[in-house]
Parts: sequence; C-alpha cells; structure tokens
Amino acid sequence: MAGEDSIFIGASRKPDDSYQQPEQLLLKYGNRHGLVTGATGTGKTVTLQILAEGFSNAGVPVFCADIKGDLSGIAMMGEAKDFLVARAEAIKLDPYEFQEFPVIFWDLFGQQGHPIRATVSEMGPLLLSRLMNLSEAQEGIMNIAFRIADEEGLLLLDMKDLQSLLANIAGRADEIGARYGNVTKPSVGAIQRSLLVLEQQGATHFFGEPALKIADIMRTTRDGRGAINVLAADKLMMNPRLYATFLLWLMSELFEELPEVGDPDQPKLVFFFDEAHLLFDEAPKALVDRVEQVVRLIRSKGVGVYFVTQNPLDIPETVLAQLGNRVQHALRAYTPREQKAVKTAADTFRPNPDFDCAKAITQLGVGEALVSTLEAKAVPSMVQRTLIRPPSSRLGPITPEERRKLVAESPVSGQYDKTIDRESAFELLQKRAADAQKAEEEAQGREQEDTGRSRWTIPGFGDEGDDGYAPSRNSRSRSAPRPRASNRQTVAEAAIKSVVRSVGSSVGRALVRGILGSLKKGF
Repeated sequence: MAGEDSIFIGASRKPDDSYQQPEQLLLKYGNRHGLVTGATGTGKTVTLQILAEGFSNAGVPVFCADIKGDLSGIAMMGEAKDFLVARAEAIKLDPYEFQEFPVIFWDLFGQQGHPIRATVSEMGPLLLSRLMNLSEAQEGIMNIAFRIADEEGLLLLDMKDLQSLLANIAGRADEIGARYGNVTKPSVGAIQRSLLVLEQQGATHFFGEPALKIADIMRTTRDGRGAINVLAADKLMMNPRLYATFLLWLMSELFEELPEVGDPDQPKLVFFFDEAHLLFDEAPKALVDRVEQVVRLIRSKGVGVYFVTQNPLDIPETVLAQLGNRVQHALRAYTPREQKAVKTAADTFRPNPDFDCAKAITQLGVGEALVSTLEAKAVPSMVQRTLIRPPSSRLGPITPEERRKLVAESPVSGQYDKTIDRESAFELLQKRAADAQKAEEEAQGREQEDTGRSRWTIPGFGDEGDDGYAPSRNSRSRSAPRPRASNRQTVAEAAIKSVVRSVGSSVGRALVRGILGSLKKGF
C-alpha cells in the first residue's frame, strides 16, 4: 500500500464506517519528529512496530527502546493470526506479507544485548551538571575538573576516574583555587553525592570503554534495509536518571557528529523514545531547555525523534510544538487531569468537521487512533480516525534462546561485549599518590640518617646505651636489674682507651701548670 516515498500507517474511517482511505507518513517529513500517545493497552507498541518496519524497508536505520520486551518480536517472521488477517482485509491491505527485520539488540547492563557505553569525557561537564541539577558554583567546579584533566593529561573514562579527580581537587583546593577561583570541599562533596545517585542507578555500566560508535547504529543491510536497534529497557526504566542521561547523551552525540543535510528525501536515522515521561519527570528547566534545543536543531541533521508516552501532558509544550507527525490512541477521561489531557490532545490536531475530536479520543478501540501527518509544504493533514495496519513481523516477544542467537550473529558481535579498562585518571592519580608517599618516606629516611651521622660518641665518655643514648632513670624498670658491663674489650677498644687516657693526662697536666702559674704570679 505504501509507495517508495511513504510509510503506510492504516486506513481512515469513512462516514459509513468503512476503512478505505490510506493514511501515510511521507518519508520527506519523517525528520520533522512525531508523537505516539495513548493509554496502556491501546496499541502504542504496535504502532511503534509498524513505523519501525516502514522506516527499515525504506532504508532508514531505527533506534528504539523496548520497555516490556514486546518489541523484540520485530526480529522474527510474523504469523498469520485470525485477528491480524481480519484487520488487513478491513483496511484493504493486499497483499499482507510477513517478513523478519534486521535487528541489533542493545542493553546498557549487557544482559539482553550488546552493552552501550560512553566515556565521561564524551558526556562533558555541561551535560553532566544539568543532569545532576548542580548549582552554579558546583557546575563551575565540574568545569574546573575537566579543565585540569585536559591540562594534566588525565583521561576521564568511567565513574571512578571522575570521582578520584574530584577527591584530588578537594585535596588541592588552595592551589587550584588560586588559579581558577574558589573551590570548596563542601561543593566537591555535593557533586560526589550526586554522582553516587547516578552510580546506584547503574551508571557504572554506562560510563566506560569501548564507547559506542554512532556509525554502528546507522547500519544498513546488503539489500538496502535499515538496521533496527532495539534497546532492552525493562530494567533501565526503573532508573530514570540513567535513562535520561543515556537519551540526552545519544541525541547530543548525533547532533555534534552528523553533518548538516537540510531537508533530505528521507531521514538518516529515526529514534523512538518509549516512556518519554521518564526524560522529563522532575527534570530541571536547564535540562528541558537542552532537550528542546536538540530536538529543534537535530532535524537539519536528518534525524527524526518520536516520543512514545501515555499522556501528551508528559511532554513539555515547548517540545510538543516541534512534533509534526502524531498518532493518538484512546485516552480515558475520568479525572480532571485526564479530561485536560484529552482536551490538550484534541487541540493539537487540525480539526475534522466529520467528528468531534475530543469525543472520538475517548471512544477509540484497540488498534484505532487519530492520525495527523505532515503533507505537502509540511502542513499538518486533517485529523483522521484510523485503523492501524497489522505488523509484518512477529507480534510479541522472542524467546531468550532466539535473543542469544541473534546477539551472537549480530554484525557488532565482539566489539562491545568486553570491557576495556586502560590507564586513565584513576590509575594515574593513584600512581602519583604512591610516588609522593614514597618520596616522603625516602626524605624522612635521609633526614634520620643525617641526624644519626651528626651524633657520635667515644666509649667511656657520654652515653653508654645500646642506641647511643643514656637511658633515663625513669625509663628503667625497678624490677629489672641494670645489666653489668662486660670486662672484656677488643684490641681496638683498648687502643682507643689508651689514647684517650694519654690525651686526658696531657690536658690535665696543662691545666694544672696554668693554674699554678697564675698562683705564683699572684704572690
């Protein structure tokens, strides 16, 4: 049903309740972003699946998050089930063909796919500061840390690198503060506590090497289809701070690395961010502004971003205004907030005089949706009540054995599966500390040696203790008798004593003569 320049979404309902007019998403406007919303169980995942299939068949790589594992079935051949065949007949999808799609599985925790990693340096101080909601002073210290890392040749690859650098900065606060401004230990401690929150949510799995190469998520197969990158996110969604960190980093990397392409005939890459509310829940304004900026500007790089969430109110208005292609599944309207969400969703569509949009949203069945896409001159089409087409791939999750086989046969197998821990800031700072401690110990040893050399004794004179110092009376135990000196002496000792006696006698005689002489002069 779809042409070479469009993706077939489904068929819209006519006044006589028949589905005949095809609803399509033009590839030319696929990078104008989109939104898929609806309550749980209304068909959002299937809509995501058929859109991913359409982009893949058009040669566009896709990256999507799989929250419940249902999307993994896109890697396997579909099956002719009765309700799927009936829907295909209802929307005049002829022929209804089944196929499997080229899928690469990813997992930040490395359990259900290839690990995805990024280095701390790639994340950068600005993005890290915004994600951790640091104050202006704390953000300044983060910038100082990255500056010192550059000046001193310290690689910031993983969490322990950044943590050890911050500890080093706290110890050198006076020295660094004189160069870059005030650095206080409490501010450094606050940053370290924020890093601990990220670490507890699994950031140690994300930060490290080998870092993900953007080219590996933009692959195409030999037959011209785009690879579908599926991120296992069942555990990731339980760690919203890490999920937001990853998504924002990935969009920022794409924005920085991809060249400007203007308005291409089709996107270079399409992202589907499921459970998009996790990106915005309790997010600081600076972070929301950054997301809005990336979404607005990344379009010119040929990248389309599609948010998938339950409620359109989950998306900030500034971001919502950037989303041109929209698919709205059924919403419930029992509470005031739900009623507000229905009104918000209805107001974002171009009205259709054939039906009441707000009323239709609450009456849609499973697999039905209100669809509005960009048409000629990027003008939103009139909203249509649409029955979404059935997928060509498997509906539902794959088995663990099938997943392991697909991961082993992946085109990136072996590239990211083993962690690399090369010498970086953590190791270098540890080495510096060890060298400094060793130098201090050697200096203390030389000082003690010099002190020992400057003190000498003559047997029979001064101290007679074993260590060259006479023990004090208080240091002797009353119960322990004083050891008796041995009467034996060596030849050297006898010679030395003889010389001393001679010297002593000569000195004594000279003193006596001097005294007697003075007495004689006095008489």
